[in-house]
Amino acid sequence: MITSTSNPQVKMIRKLKDKKERQQTGLYYMEGIRIVLEALQMDMPLKEIILAPELITGQGIHEIYQEVQRLEIPVTEVSGDVFRSFSVKEGPQGVAAIAHQQWTDLKELIPVTGDVWVALDSVADPGNLGTIMRTVDAIGGKGVILLDQSTDPYDSTSIRASMGALFHLQIIKANLAEFVQWKLVSSISIIGTSDSAEMDYHDFRFPDPIVLLMGSERMGLQPQHYKICEQVVRIPMVGRSDSLNLAIATAVIVYEIFNQRRTK
Repeated sequence: MITSTSNPQVKMIRKLKDKKERQQTGLYYMEGIRIVLEALQMDMPLKEIILAPELITGQGIHEIYQEVQRLEIPVTEVSGDVFRSFSVKEGPQGVAAIAHQQWTDLKELIPVTGDVWVALDSVADPGNLGTIMRTVDAIGGKGVILLDQSTDPYDSTSIRASMGALFHLQIIKANLAEFVQWKLVSSISIIGTSDSAEMDYHDFRFPDPIVLLMGSERMGLQPQHYKICEQVVRIPMVGRSDSLNLAIATAVIVYEIFNQRRTK
C-alpha cells in the first residue's frame, strides 16, 4: 500500500489533472464507484485501478473486484490520505482508475442513415461538454466532433457530467478546415443554430444523417460556420432571457431530431 503523497506514482496521478499532461501521455483519470464500474463493464482500456480500502463504503465495489479479476487489470492500493491528495470529489469513495484516451479519426468516419452527430465549435466549459455527451448518448447519437480550441472531454468535470456517456460515444477532434473537407467528401447535411435565424427549429424537418453544429458559449456560430450549413434554425424565446445555456440549447434541438424520427 502506498502511504506517501510524494510517491512517484501518486505524483503522476496528480499530474493528470492538467490538460497538457493528459495530452502528452494519452491517459486520463476517473473517480467514483459508478463511473469506474461502467468503464470496466464496457471493457474500456484501463491502465490501472486505484483503491483506498479505508474509504470504500458504497455499493458496487464487489462488482468492481469481479471485473478487475476478469480483465486482469493492475490494482494499486493507497491510504485514505494519499487518495484524498489527488481526489477530485468531496467525500471520495476510494475508487479511481487511470485509462487510455480513445479518439476517432474524422477521415475514417462514414455517416450512415440514422446517424446523429453534434459538432461543437470551441466549447469552453467541460461541464457543458459532459452534459452534451450525456444528451447525445440519451437520444442514440453517434458522437461529438470537437472543433478548434474546444475543452478536453477527458477533463474530470466533463467525465463526471457525462455520467459514463463518454464510454458509449465516438469522440473526434478536428480543425474547421478538416471538418469542411470531411463534409465535402461525406456529403452529410450540417444544420446550425442561431438566435437570428428565420426558421423555427420546430418547423424544420431535420435531414438524415445529420451533424448539428453548435457555436461556442461566448460567440455562437461565426460567419465561416454559416457558409457550411444547409440550414440555420432558431429556438424561440419569449421571456426576458436572450440566450440559452449551450448544453440546454443542444438538448432542445437533438430531442427534436429524436422525436421526428421515432415511431413510438
